[in-house]
Amino acid sequence: MTAMSIHIIIDGYNLIRQSHELSLLDQQDIQLGREALIDILAEYKKIKRHRITVVFDGARAPRDSQRQDRKKGILIIFSRINESADSVIKKMARSEKEKALIVSSDRDIIRSAAVFRSATISADDFEKKISLARHGHDIEIGIDDCEGWKPTTKKKGPSRRLSRRQRRNRS
Repeated sequence: MTAMSIHIIIDGYNLIRQSHELSLLDQQDIQLGREALIDILAEYKKIKRHRITVVFDGARAPRDSQRQDRKKGILIIFSRINESADSVIKKMARSEKEKALIVSSDRDIIRSAAVFRSATISADDFEKKISLARHGHDIEIGIDDCEGWKPTTKKKGPSRRLSRRQRRNRS
């Protein structure tokens, strides 16, 4: 596991439609686009071990699909018929806060994620990172790649314990 556990939350159709490769499959058959995305993410997860959730609009869900499913280690969520994938992603950003990395090029989602201190990365930039990782480049999604995310080990609240140096000097 990485030092700070990241939960990557992906705006599924946004990423598919921004991708040259995936959008071609999506135009042939929406299910092909979804399956290709899951395959790519599963390969990435084997390398990076991050928690990954993909959110799709439920209106376009296959008839026999469940609202939530797990395939190849990737959590797949279809929004309810009367809610958008965007609202599901925003709720997840609210609950995950700075542990979340939101993958979307949707400005409204990016603005909402910033309010909850979640990191964001555009669909295009994320696809480039995945491609590099899949081709053996040791990449890490870092601060420079994300908007609004400042990973830290700094504790919140007052410190009651002396620092190690202060404890050593005390004796």
